[in-house]
Amino acid sequence: MPYVPPPELAELSLAELAVQVAARKIPPLDQWSPQETGDSEMRIAADGKWYHQGGEIRRPAMVRAFSGLLMRDAVGQHWLVTPFQRLSIIVEDAAFIATDMQEKRDGTGRPALAFRLNSDDLVVCGPDHPLRIAGTAEVPAFYLSVRHGTEARLNRSTYGQLIEYALAQGDGNLAVESMGQHFNLVPAA
Repeated sequence: MPYVPPPELAELSLAELAVQVAARKIPPLDQWSPQETGDSEMRIAADGKWYHQGGEIRRPAMVRAFSGLLMRDAVGQHWLVTPFQRLSIIVEDAAFIATDMQEKRDGTGRPALAFRLNSDDLVVCGPDHPLRIAGTAEVPAFYLSVRHGTEARLNRSTYGQLIEYALAQGDGNLAVESMGQHFNLVPAA
């Protein structure tokens, strides 16, 4: 069956987005304890492109399938995990790239910031998927927690969308709220 990407983020309500997120079946990596460890000979470049033995993986469905098996351990090593193997993978910056952001509202009118990733995953920022701000005030880097310890770095246009949204709030603070969580967008000194 061919892979069909989810609808555009702007077209989805928060409820429809939740249905799309629930439809993505992610394997239970945290329940697996593979005995065999090895090297996948794979790399995720800082621009989000995936490589195997030096050649780019160009099929989006293949990248999406591999991304569902990805985790990061407590020391920062990324792994592709199956029930039988745990294979290391080199990640130059973040495992994913956030490529779009849209503000949604829940039933009570609270804001929810939804992000689309380069893997076509949809993630709603909040307690389970917080934003992390790194870098400096001159060169900030914004990361969104995805799953199993992995993160998505916001690309330049998505970072711009986030800053524009924060400025449009008009309260004078460079901060946002999503799913009841407050996120300051200024890197710590």
